[in-house]
Amino acid sequence: MNIKGKILVVGSSGDTFELKDSQKEPMGYYLNELAIPAQAAVDAGYEITLATPAGGQPQVDQHSLVADHFGGSQQALQQALDFVATNSGMQNPRSIRAVIEEGLENYVGVFVPGGHPPMVDLMQDPDLGEVLRHFHMRSKPTALLCHGPIAVTAAMPDAAAFRQALVEGDLEAAKAAAKGWQYAGYRMTVFSNDEEKYVEENIMGGSKVPFYVATALEIAGGNVETKGVFVANAVQDRELITGQNPPSDHAVAELFVKALDRHLVEKATL
Repeated sequence: MNIKGKILVVGSSGDTFELKDSQKEPMGYYLNELAIPAQAAVDAGYEITLATPAGGQPQVDQHSLVADHFGGSQQALQQALDFVATNSGMQNPRSIRAVIEEGLENYVGVFVPGGHPPMVDLMQDPDLGEVLRHFHMRSKPTALLCHGPIAVTAAMPDAAAFRQALVEGDLEAAKAAAKGWQYAGYRMTVFSNDEEKYVEENIMGGSKVPFYVATALEIAGGNVETKGVFVANAVQDRELITGQNPPSDHAVAELFVKALDRHLVEKATL
């Protein structure tokens, strides 16, 4: 198969989530949220490169290693595990900085899966911010899923101040830090507040996350559109493709592949 282009898959370097009560919760990416869109891109003729802030292998969330996230299919779960374990692009991840230095022009799209990790490091990572600004300015497909869409705040002039203000509950300071954000006014979706409350009660034992990602993107200036709890929902606005939750994996994958193919056609006609 001829390779159409390269996709940058961005994971987190974090594996621990500090909650409001200072309790620390293990965290990682959701397997289906990474494997389904990445596999779809590979099946469509694209090559993937995995990168994280520190350059190591991202951790998987153990709660995601169940067939429930794969339509109840044990076979689909195993295929996802095999993809992550054997796909050459998933091995030996690079640091985001190394990818930048090698040249972002080598990539036609970028994808960020969910799980809670993007709330910790990716949303304030300066290297990811540089990547996002590059893709935004060139209208290259940019897809993010579940909690992943909070990572687009990394493109802000002062993403670290934005996150700190959210943690402190200072919404006015958060709005001020978000000024100049490239994605203000974009339609987007992300893990909803109601879904996060469900996780807090049923997975985190009642502990609270430091802030809600849906509220955070609204404060930043995003036009956030969410549906019911764990109802599949994918939104595309210009180059930005976002999915609300784990069940949105296939919808995001389809939109992402179509956007990649369309981008290549448009690029070829220039």
